[in-house]
Amino acid sequence: MKNYQHLLQWRKENSIRVSTRHEELNQFHDALMKKIVEMAINEVESELGSPPAHFAFFLMGSAGRREQTLISDQDHGIIHQGSDADNGYFLRLGKEIADGFAICGYPYCEGKVMASNPLWNKSLEDWIKQIHTWLEEESWTSLRNFTIFFDSSVLTGCEKLLMTVKKTIFENIDVHPALLFRLTENVRNIKKGISPIGRFITEKYGEKAGAIHLKEAAFFPYVNSLRLLALKEKLTAAATLDRFDSLSDDYRQIKAYKHDFSSLLSLRLKLMAGRKSGEHAHLIKINSLTKEEKQELKRLMKHGYKLFAETIATISKGV
Repeated sequence: MKNYQHLLQWRKENSIRVSTRHEELNQFHDALMKKIVEMAINEVESELGSPPAHFAFFLMGSAGRREQTLISDQDHGIIHQGSDADNGYFLRLGKEIADGFAICGYPYCEGKVMASNPLWNKSLEDWIKQIHTWLEEESWTSLRNFTIFFDSSVLTGCEKLLMTVKKTIFENIDVHPALLFRLTENVRNIKKGISPIGRFITEKYGEKAGAIHLKEAAFFPYVNSLRLLALKEKLTAAATLDRFDSLSDDYRQIKAYKHDFSSLLSLRLKLMAGRKSGEHAHLIKINSLTKEEKQELKRLMKHGYKLFAETIATISKGV
């Protein structure tokens, strides 16, 4: 591939063939993103020379968890092993990567969770300080940033750098176990999509009327539960499915929900087929679903709420 535009064309020509298969679709995204990063590194090397230190380029959000659909924006960062003097180089690289992603069809993150932002592009030493700061502050925003970071996986570069930061996270929680309860409180208020009598709770007004937000109402209970358990059990895996697998047999009852989450991933790809990126991409009009799709979605949502309740109970007991 000669440039980002060629990569975009390749994406358009090939993405449809993997659009209904979760694992293959995420492999497709990974391969495309690696090409973009490789191209960005070559561009920056032509301007500034070789990277001055080892580094890791990592993904967060649905990309970090390998839970992307065809629609995906940017959530990424950089950890480098250099000094403050090297920050300029890696910020330039982060900007080039973000621009390359945007050209290739991954919109810029509205929250600026990108390696072009100094908050998400630091030396290893500064990342460790940042983790301490977020956990010490314990504000909603700080813990949200921490949560975003924890769902991270290295796309290319030195994975050991990210593992070192995650080790710091576990050490912090060992010293301050109350942090786990505070992180639980930060995600406790899940937006319910089903009423006590078993009906869908949909948006009431405007163009959202009659819809539910699939990510918030269906996915977050599973994702938040396994993230909390990964923190509790010191699991470095970012993908929700991998976190299920990494739990010990002491969590046999929790691990049984893995099949539900896998089914939800497949159902989402089906329901979001043909969608375009945008703020309403995850809104699903309930009346547009077949009877079977409604039943399946409702079942999976109910199981997600049960999983979350069991997770909260487990953490509260300290077991």
